[in-house]
Formats: sequence, C-alpha cells, structure tokens
Amino acid sequence: MSIKERSRTPHEHRGARDLDRRPWTGAVREYDLVKELVYACVVVGVLTVGLAAVVGSPDDAPVTLKQWATTAPSDFVATATAELGGTSGTAQYGPPYNSTPGASQTLGPIDLQSLSGARLPVDTAQDLVLGPLATLPQQPAEIAAWNTATDQQRTDWSSAYSDALSKAPDNDPAKVASGDYGPVPALDSALLGMAQSGSLDRVLDGGTLAGLDHTRTELLLGDGTYFKGLADAQHLTGDQWGMMNETGNYPGQSWLWLFSFWYQIPPFNGLSNADLVISGIMVVLTLALMLVPFIPGVRSLPRLIPIHRLIWRDYYRRR
Repeated sequence: MSIKERSRTPHEHRGARDLDRRPWTGAVREYDLVKELVYACVVVGVLTVGLAAVVGSPDDAPVTLKQWATTAPSDFVATATAELGGTSGTAQYGPPYNSTPGASQTLGPIDLQSLSGARLPVDTAQDLVLGPLATLPQQPAEIAAWNTATDQQRTDWSSAYSDALSKAPDNDPAKVASGDYGPVPALDSALLGMAQSGSLDRVLDGGTLAGLDHTRTELLLGDGTYFKGLADAQHLTGDQWGMMNETGNYPGQSWLWLFSFWYQIPPFNGLSNADLVISGIMVVLTLALMLVPFIPGVRSLPRLIPIHRLIWRDYYRRR
C-alpha cells in the first residue's frame, strides 16, 4: 500500500475503491499492443544491424596465443622459458594455483588467500608447456630429457637460457649465444610452432573450439609482456580511477570508483598487501552504511538536515 493510500480515511478509501470499479465512460480508441511490439522490434533490429555494419563493435577481438606467438615470438619464448623454470608470475603466485611460501597477502595473522588452499593447482612447466607438447602427433624427444633431469639441472638450464635471451639482440632466440641450455630451446621452439599454428589455444582451453575454461590460456598470456602492453594501451591496467575501463574511450563502471580510489593514494598504493587492506576497508564502510539506522547521531542526520523534505516537498505540503 502506498503512503497516499495509508493517509486516506476509511471512508475515502472505500470511495476510491468504488470509483475504480465503475465502468469507463470517457473516450476510447483502438490500441494494438502486438503491432507496436512488432514495429519496435523491426525498427530497433534494422538500426542495430545498420549501425553494426557501419561502425562495427566497440569491443576488440579476443587476444589469442596464436596472435601473441605470431606478433611477438621473442616474448612468447621468454615466457615459455619462465614457465619451465618456475620463475613466472603464475609459478610464484601462491593460492589458489600453488603453495609458494610467502606469496599470499597477509594482514598480521590474517591470511585469507591461503584459506582455500591450492584448489586450482597449476604446474606451469607441466600444464603450460610439457603437457600441451605431449598432445602433438610427434612429441619432441626433448620432453624425455627434461623429465629425466634433476630439479637442479632443470633450473640451471632454464635460468641460463633466460639470461641468454635477455642479452640477445632484440631478445631474438635465433641470436642467442651458445651455451648449455639442455632441451629448453627445443621445447620452446616446439611450443612456439604449436601456438603459431593455433593448436595451443584449443589444447589449453580443453581440447575443443568451444572450450569454456580459459584459465590456463589467460595465465600464460598474463605471464608475458605482450598482453600487458595491449592492456596498457587501452588504459586497463588499474592505474586509473575506476574499477575497470571499457575498451576505447568509455569510462567503464564508474560506480565502483570508491573501491579503486584507495589504490591511487598513499599509503595504499605502496602496500604489498593492498588488496587485503582495501577489501577490509570496503567491508567496514559497507557495514557502516548498512548500520546507519542503528548508529546514534548518524541516524538523526535526516531530521537535523531535512534534505528529503525538499525532495518530497509535494507530499509534505499536502500533509
């Protein structure tokens, strides 16, 4: 029941109800709701198709591993080497992907990130490099050499090759100086060819074109610099106010500005556990907003500063 209905006397309420039941004696005209719906759908459909044909979609096409390997092969090889050596961002991320000591964000004794454990375990060498290579009709013989080597030998190989790549002109794998890199160059080369052919996307996404789990693909992309460069060009790296931005010049979800605001100011923009601290601040602010009716002084503000009476002036004038 509305406020207006509650303010009526019982007699006025019965009179209004009786008035609602009386037959309409005013002017009438035919109105075809179905015809209006059809017209609206046709007009909107024609406009949508026409504008899409002229200006296209505002969203960029998804970034693929094939695109990355073709456009920036040096970065792809460097990332594959880091995955083999366990030095990539994913390999050292901590929960929920692995149990890297000291990787999770903590606030004193509070360690929320580790509560779930490694529920999505990712072994970067096996899941992002060796596993996909094992699906090839002709598996590289270097896989066996890698699997039979000791952990220390694998670390030495990948570390040496990573250093050599960083010193090579343009980080080009073809210009790397000679050295003891074991099977790492051959494994990287095979994975690069697999990515450039487009088959690596399907393998990491579940083995089908309609794969819905893109976790491993996105982790591999995120460990390289190519994908980060695209994000930086679109102002999507989180260093601007706004939880996220749409591609192009669109502002994105401006209503999330308060959450993102804390990341831009000291001391939060320099904290290693900023995510945990800011999440805690937002929880406190949300609870404070929810409990406004129960906080003495704060709950009296509408009475002391009656802005609502200005907004609902017609109602209060009638009262």
